[in-house]
Amino acid sequence: MDLTRKFLKAKRPCADGFRWFLRHFEDGSGYQELLDALVQAGRVGDACWVLSQFGPTDAVLVLDSLDAETVVFAGTIEVRGNIDVSSLVRVGRALHVDGGLRAGGDIVVAEELRVAGQIRCEGNCNVGGDIRALWGMEMRGGIRCGGDLRVAWHLDCGEALTVAGSAFVGEALDCAGGIQCGKSLQVGGDIRCGQDLRVGNGIMAGGEISGGMHVEAGWGIRSAQAISAGGAIRAGESLQAGEEIRAGEGYGVFAGLNVHCDDWETSARVCARARPENLLSGCWSGSCPV
Repeated sequence: MDLTRKFLKAKRPCADGFRWFLRHFEDGSGYQELLDALVQAGRVGDACWVLSQFGPTDAVLVLDSLDAETVVFAGTIEVRGNIDVSSLVRVGRALHVDGGLRAGGDIVVAEELRVAGQIRCEGNCNVGGDIRALWGMEMRGGIRCGGDLRVAWHLDCGEALTVAGSAFVGEALDCAGGIQCGKSLQVGGDIRCGQDLRVGNGIMAGGEISGGMHVEAGWGIRSAQAISAGGAIRAGESLQAGEEIRAGEGYGVFAGLNVHCDDWETSARVCARARPENLLSGCWSGSCPV
């Protein structure tokens, strides 16, 4: 794609950015050539604006490794080794990394993010498709995933975690903000959430489930240890915990919210070491294996 003076002006760029373009590319420019030049000139915001205006390309950049201050690429990037970027990583299509990925700023990927090693990010991570990390994820900011999320090891999220599809974490999930998952959430260890934990389908944890405010699932909630919340605990079907089930002071515990009352005995069972205080719906079934 060639960006001419007329073509770029039609997008109504800022006056300063357009003057810069005319000084450096009076006869026009290639699309990726312009993005690279803007980044090199320190005009990263302008590069991101151009990418948002003209969209992704089918270009594929294949590298052995990537070490840079900032990356703004309109197509797909495939790296055989590691990526180490001091600030922003923005990719118009997919990002595939056979090693680890470290970013000192945000990670923005329009389609899939797939990393064979560890993901470390000092900013936010915004991915339009699936996220796959064969090791763990350490995020200073939040995570927004437009598809499914799979992390083989530990996931540490400094702000909110939002997943449109299902999420699987092999070890513990620590999130300082709220967690919102459109489908199911399965975690091999503990789930620790600083605010609301809301899941469209079911929640399953190999450790404890702890929410700073409300814990809610459209289907059932199952924990090998305790289920606790600073607010209410709400399950569309059954609640099962190897230890206690405890809502916040003044809040209730609800099971079977999406089940007919006549079916509570089979589909809205509440199992824990002791009957929860303020159990307001569901069928108490005593202690049961999880």
